[in-house]
Amino acid sequence: MIVKNVPNDLAFKRLDKAAAEMFTDYSRTQIKKWIEDGRVLVNGEISQPREKVNENDEIELNPTEEQKVSWEPQNIDFEIHFENEDFIIVNKPQGLIMHPGSGCYDGTLANGLIYKFPELINIPRSGIVHRLDKDTSGILLVARTESFRNFFINEMQERRVTKKYISVVVGYTLGSFSIEDPIGRDKNNRTKMAIREDGKDALTFVKLKENIGNYSVLDIRIETGRTHQIRVHLSSKKLPIIGDRTYDPSRSIAKDTSQELIDILRAFPRQALHATHLSFKDQKTDDVFSFDIPIPYDIEGLISNIRKFV
Repeated sequence: MIVKNVPNDLAFKRLDKAAAEMFTDYSRTQIKKWIEDGRVLVNGEISQPREKVNENDEIELNPTEEQKVSWEPQNIDFEIHFENEDFIIVNKPQGLIMHPGSGCYDGTLANGLIYKFPELINIPRSGIVHRLDKDTSGILLVARTESFRNFFINEMQERRVTKKYISVVVGYTLGSFSIEDPIGRDKNNRTKMAIREDGKDALTFVKLKENIGNYSVLDIRIETGRTHQIRVHLSSKKLPIIGDRTYDPSRSIAKDTSQELIDILRAFPRQALHATHLSFKDQKTDDVFSFDIPIPYDIEGLISNIRKFV
């Protein structure tokens, strides 16, 4: 495995061209084939040869890797909430990775989508146009056609798609507030994001749903879709999401928490974050599609236990 970061003079070039200039021991033809085989990863994820790279993107080349990223269809368990000719609404379970990449070669939502909907093999990233972290559950849209994929990506870029979440955090807060701190990749850990002055703009709206002692249930709406946005923003305001081992590695516990509740909180296996709502205008009419997926049992149980022991 060889890892390099994209220099400034190669920013905004196609991946195959940039990689060929970065890894001069190999031909551009060979590198392009490795990209198509899933042996060249950008920030830990597969990409297409024509996709543009940015300065400081991490390019990982695996020229002799025997195991490669697989987009083969696999029977993966997840719920189809709605489908029509243009798109599919998925209820993604926690623990399911979106698509193959570094450290996860198959067994992903993308593999399952191709199994259930074989035509998605012809759509980039199996039609996945926005993401949920591995341990975030909830509502996710998958495009079934190239036309709808381009339409939905444009709607997100123009901030015309409404995405709402619910989260359970450590900390007490009141009312509503917004967080506008820019987000970029952590300089010391490329798998994490951080608040950075030179980061990309990020906008999160937070509304208190319920205070339970020194814990809070929050309704969240995002206008931008930066990687780990909600987790980074809430952590930066000292409202870490329960179970988030990346942005709250010390597993914060509120003052005066009983031992019974401490044990429950520390045993919670994932970040308490769920995508509850997605709405957007129809591509062909002025009608609005609106979808809601209820809070899953594990987060409901967590909230009930906090109420019980606070």
